[in-house]
Amino acid sequence: MYCWTEHHRKFMIITLCAVLVFGVSQGKRWFTPLAQPQAYKLNPPKYFGDMVYDISSNPLTAEGIALGRALFYDPILSLDSTISCATCHSSYTAFSHVDHALSHGIGDTLGTRNALPIQNVGWHKTFRWDGGLTHLDAQVMAPLHNATEMASNLPLVFKRLRHSDYYPALFEAAFGDTSISTRRFIDALVQFQLILISNNAKYDSVRRGEAKFTAQEKKGFKLFKRNCASCHEPPLFMNNDFTSNNLPVDSSLMDLGRYRVTQRPQDSLLFKTPSLRNIEYTYPYMHDGRFNTIYEVLDHYDANVMALSDEEQTEIYAFLLTLSDYSYIRNPDFAFPH
Repeated sequence: MYCWTEHHRKFMIITLCAVLVFGVSQGKRWFTPLAQPQAYKLNPPKYFGDMVYDISSNPLTAEGIALGRALFYDPILSLDSTISCATCHSSYTAFSHVDHALSHGIGDTLGTRNALPIQNVGWHKTFRWDGGLTHLDAQVMAPLHNATEMASNLPLVFKRLRHSDYYPALFEAAFGDTSISTRRFIDALVQFQLILISNNAKYDSVRRGEAKFTAQEKKGFKLFKRNCASCHEPPLFMNNDFTSNNLPVDSSLMDLGRYRVTQRPQDSLLFKTPSLRNIEYTYPYMHDGRFNTIYEVLDHYDANVMALSDEEQTEIYAFLLTLSDYSYIRNPDFAFPH
């Protein structure tokens, strides 16, 4: 869990008074609250294809990203000031929730699903395991109102932000004045999450011609393309769709997946296909976190979806590790703002 300590609050005040707010990404960029916000350009690989999110509707700036980062890590967004976005989305685990099978919120309230990782969200058409949200702007707001997550509300949050020692200056730096609105709140959170792009795994190095797979990884990739890629499509290793992987229903949760949203019988037990990028770091697996290791997942697929020998499982596992992007989970520009 991430909490703002008095040290961090004093640091923010001092830096704002000294005209320094944050340094953000790809070389240090410094700015003052009185300066024009500096445009921030994303540089994803061309093989990712076009983003789904329309950045022209929310142009990225270094100041907007800095504000979004501060909000993302600040527990004052929750009703009792104990839960931040980062509570369930840790940068060190590719913004996933690894310490609980089911993600929890204020008062240790348990939800019914394990939080999905945050990575490459600009390419997502739907959000949440059931696809109940179809726009990133809506997704960043949903946890704030959810009773088992932050259980908060915008009037309360905005009151706290307006009375803080530093947020008015951060909003001024990002948007030109100290006014705090729903639109600005959403835009800042979205801007920070849009820069969370993972594209520097070994797989990417191989794709760029900078590295080669080992013999085992190469065999694993061949097996993956034959057995897994129809749902986990490279290079994002997802398909923006919903699938069933023959998991038995947990009677204590009775989670019917996509059916919750559409009420169509054919959507029962369908869940969003998660990206397999950084799968090494994003355990536990499945919508309810029932599997703790990749091999448990492979054993399930061997028994219920497709037959895989022990050797084939080892080869697929070796390939899946090439999707680990260490630079992503250790990027200081994505971490808690010290």
